[in-house]
Order: sequence, then C-alpha cells, then structure tokens
Amino acid sequence: MTYREALKQGIRQVLQHDQRAFLMGEDVGRYGGAFAVSKGLLAEFGAERIMDVPLSESGFMGAGIGAAIGGMRPIVEIMTVNFSLLAMDQIVNNAATLLHMSGGQVNVPVIVRMGSGIGRQLAAQHSHSWEPLYAHIPGLKVFSIGTHEDARNFLPAIFDHPDPVIIFEYTSMLNMEAELPTEPENVNTHLAAIRKTGKDISLVTYGTGVYKSLEAANTLLADGIDVEVIDLRVLRPIDYTTVFNSIRKTHRAVLVEDAWGSVNISSEISARIMENIFYELDAPVRRLGGVEVPIPYPKHLEDASVPQPADIINLVKNSMRHGGV
Repeated sequence: MTYREALKQGIRQVLQHDQRAFLMGEDVGRYGGAFAVSKGLLAEFGAERIMDVPLSESGFMGAGIGAAIGGMRPIVEIMTVNFSLLAMDQIVNNAATLLHMSGGQVNVPVIVRMGSGIGRQLAAQHSHSWEPLYAHIPGLKVFSIGTHEDARNFLPAIFDHPDPVIIFEYTSMLNMEAELPTEPENVNTHLAAIRKTGKDISLVTYGTGVYKSLEAANTLLADGIDVEVIDLRVLRPIDYTTVFNSIRKTHRAVLVEDAWGSVNISSEISARIMENIFYELDAPVRRLGGVEVPIPYPKHLEDASVPQPADIINLVKNSMRHGGV
C-alpha cells in the first residue's frame, strides 16, 4: 500500500464513522486533491462532505473553526505547510486560544492536515518543515506521520479529540509502498514509537527522518553498532519518557529532522536531556537538521539540504568513536 492510499483510508474511515465529519480544502473534490490523496472521495461521499473551497487559507480555516464550534467535525486540508502561514491568525489566535479564553466553555475540535516536507523538487515556497513552529503553540496538539501505519491509523484514532489538531503529512513519501495488515490496528496517540530496538545509541527523529533513520540503523548494524530508532510522532506534547528511557539504556543520542537546524524540535529535546538525564550520557547529544537555506529546486541541492542516511551514519559513527567531541 502506498502512503497516499493509507492516508485516504484513514480519511474514508472517519467519514464513514461520523456523519458530522467533512473534508474541505483547495481541489480536494473534483480534482481529487493536489496530491491525489482525496481522489474518488467526492463520488463516494458527495459535495456536502468533500468540499472544494476558494484559494483563501485564512477564510476556509476560519470556516472550519466555526463549523467545529457549531458541532460539526471538519477536516481542513491545507495544500502545503507553506500556505498555512496565511491562516496562522485563525490557527494561533482562534483555534488554539478559544478554549482557554472562554473559561473552558468552547472547544474547537478541528483537524488540520498539511502537506509538508522536502523531496519532490517543489522549491522553496512549497517545501519546508514548519513542525517546530506549530509545536511551539499551546492549545494545539501536533502529530507527524512518518510511517504507513500511522498514515492509515492516526486520523481515526484522534478524530474524537475535543481540541484543535495539526497533522503533518509528507509529500515526498506519497508514492512509497509498505506492507500493512488488512485490518487497521489500534494506535497510541500519546506516545512515541520505538521503530527499532537497540543497545548502543538512541536515534530520535520524526516524519521523513523515520525511514531514513531505519535505513541508516540497518547499515550500522552490519558494522556492529546497534541503534535504537525512536519516532516521536507526537510533537506537542512530546513523549519525553520514551526518549529518556532509551537514553538511560544506550547512554548516547543523535537527533535527526529535516527542519532547519536552529530552534527546532531537536533543540528542545537536547535541552530537556541536559536538564533531566545529563549524567546518563557517555557522549554529548548530537543534532542533525536541515541546512539553513530556502529549499533549492535542483534535485542534488535539494537532497543536500536535508539529512540523508549517509549523514546519519557518519554522525552516529562519530558519536560512537569520539564520544561526540
């Protein structure tokens, strides 16, 4: 099953589950979605539940918030995360704050899906990683979908959450294929997932970093380095318990993500490790993030702008060999 099909199955499941649920976004209906994730859903569910909207992110994001307050369960698709910046006022000043500002009287159960990430030559205005920006905002719950199983299972699992949820999906993974069980599985929406157990070093990542890190870990295993790979998947609130327990076992940590290297998710995790389990470390925490440039269009430069498996392998070996110094 492709990552794209897994996402579609998750959307279909919630639409079948609750008649209040509807999908709205640019080109989600007649065109089938800019990335074909919602292709066919218009014919299956009709125009009242698969709703095309004008190019107005702030407008349709506000409509989604209003529908949520009014008792509906909107799923708002923002074509790429870059365009979500046009709707930041609605997301930050309304969706994220209304429960607090109303003294707990107004929940906003809106789900916002965003295409995110780097890797399809979409250039700087269509391919960035803004996960750290949204993970900074109180009042939001933020998820990163880094595997096929989460692509299918996460939306149904969090659908009944009473507060605003941001889901990051990755355009570079849409055509990737993986085996999944016939029936959807239960998924824990509070905890990070250990995708590979290991004893020598903890590799903490999310999103497109998950499969890259697993590839690197399998290569390193042949060299005698047993890596534990943790997929954070919940970026707000982060599951620090799983991260800390892993480092207490391995005593080393490398943090990997596509987002720019400064002020990112890894910065926060590194600080928390220092504050809480510093004396468990045998080497300094190492971070591997994106190069701090607008994402370039040429394929070779695009690849060079974010961590690749070879970069992860080199940093892990450095941490193991030299204590990260």
